[in-house]
Amino acid sequence: MLAAWYDEQGPSTVLQVGELPDPLPGPGEVRVRLTRSGINPGDTKKRRATFGLPMPYPRIVPHSDGAGVIDRVGSAEEERRIGERVWVYGAQSYRPFGTAAQYTVLPSQLAVPTPEGLSDDLAACLGIPGITAHRAVFADGPVAGRTVLVHGVRGAVSSLAAQLAGWNGATVIGTVRSAPDGGDLDERTVALDQDPVGRIRALAPDGVDRIIEVAFGANIDLDAAVGRNGTTIAAFASPTDRPDLPFWPLLFNNTVIRLLGSDDFPEAAKQQAATDLSTAAGTGALDVPIADVLALDRIAEAHDLVDSGRAHGRVLLAPPAP
Repeated sequence: MLAAWYDEQGPSTVLQVGELPDPLPGPGEVRVRLTRSGINPGDTKKRRATFGLPMPYPRIVPHSDGAGVIDRVGSAEEERRIGERVWVYGAQSYRPFGTAAQYTVLPSQLAVPTPEGLSDDLAACLGIPGITAHRAVFADGPVAGRTVLVHGVRGAVSSLAAQLAGWNGATVIGTVRSAPDGGDLDERTVALDQDPVGRIRALAPDGVDRIIEVAFGANIDLDAAVGRNGTTIAAFASPTDRPDLPFWPLLFNNTVIRLLGSDDFPEAAKQQAATDLSTAAGTGALDVPIADVLALDRIAEAHDLVDSGRAHGRVLLAPPAP
């Protein structure tokens, strides 16, 4: 099969493209012939050793998200799935070979049926961002009738979190770093450079019930100012690894801080997220902008585009048909 890989960490120049042996599924596994491979910032961070972690395997085929068709199975009980369109998540979580290839092999439960009519482009975007967004929104119960504040609402995870919260019946307030030229924001989107506490409090006088946080250290004072008693802050990213906290305001509000590491969510939570994501996407409740779809042999260019922050939407790879 044609695949992309790296044998050492470093800049995008460590990425190679060439032929690797076709993978074969074992018991409980399926093989997916991939049409799309989704790139997440975490994929490029692993390649660059951003978190200081060494290579977990001698060779890594990157990317955990993707979409395609099951073409081979490793157990008789999975044979009914041959020919099924699926989206996949966690393909390169605790495994060396992800979706930057013509085929990937993974446990059957990580290949989720793609709803009829859903494009492979959108399906390939549901994995890590969707699972993370779902956990951020629902880890502390349903949000119907509640007010949910979603920071960085135009980002991959936060955008899906806002859509999932709205799908579940929440009132959603979103934030962006700054207002666009002309200041054109909808009434429930707040620019962080324009009196965010005042604007959020005007929208939610009693405070917000849940906060989805993409910049934990940077926003924590704001979060303390707009949360109500018992607010949960669900954080999946922080600009610093040792953020300062306004301890007493958070304590007096009985604030719950939930930190989210998507690779290690409980298995039941991942499966519920996959079910809900497929249901919501299948009814048209989810939308993900696509910045570009590049050929597999342009993976280095695609990684650089993700790292640049200039991509207005998700960047996907399109492996060629075998």
